Amino acid sequence: MSKSVATKALSRSYTGERALAFLVGLLALAGGALALVVGFGVLGEFRGRRPLLDPMALDWLGAHATPARIAAIVLGVLLFVFGLRGTLRSLRPEPRPDVDLDRTEGAELVVTAAAVSGAVQTDAEQLDGVSRARVRAVGSRTSPALRITLWLHEGTDLKSVWEDLDARVLTRARESLGLDVLPTAVRLELDTTAAKRVR
Repeated sequence: MSKSVATKALSRSYTGERALAFLVGLLALAGGALALVVGFGVLGEFRGRRPLLDPMALDWLGAHATPARIAAIVLGVLLFVFGLRGTLRSLRPEPRPDVDLDRTEGAELVVTAAAVSGAVQTDAEQLDGVSRARVRAVGSRTSPALRITLWLHEGTDLKSVWEDLDARVLTRARESLGLDVLPTAVRLELDTTAAKRVR
């Protein structure tokens, strides 16, 4: 099983956000290094003593004020749109993909993510020692994955629960969906009973 497939079950992918943050950090590092090189006079004493806002650049902007303003406005709008798009993408709920069992044209068969989650949850709650379960289907239509949280009774044999989960629940899910591989992340919690009020 490839690492990229297995990680889908563990957490939501933030590859795009990480790549963007890396590029911004790289540009900031390059800008800082260039400023240090110029400031220490490596590119010449005269260039190192010139002000940050170059008078020649200011004169050029003054002579071409209208195109410069238009370019600044367009750049600002583009940055705002990309920033808003990235923010909305990060905040939107993670998709819950349906599973395609048959893609034959005219005879398509699709199992909804809710149906997959519900069936696996029902099976998981039947295991000895499990008081309740929560299941979520993640990944994509072609390579689905599961996230399972099990709440266990106190004193439950963890090894037994783990073996039953793999042998009974996950094997049945793979066979039902016609999948050889179904990446699954399992979280175990102790189901504590509500504390009794002392009078």
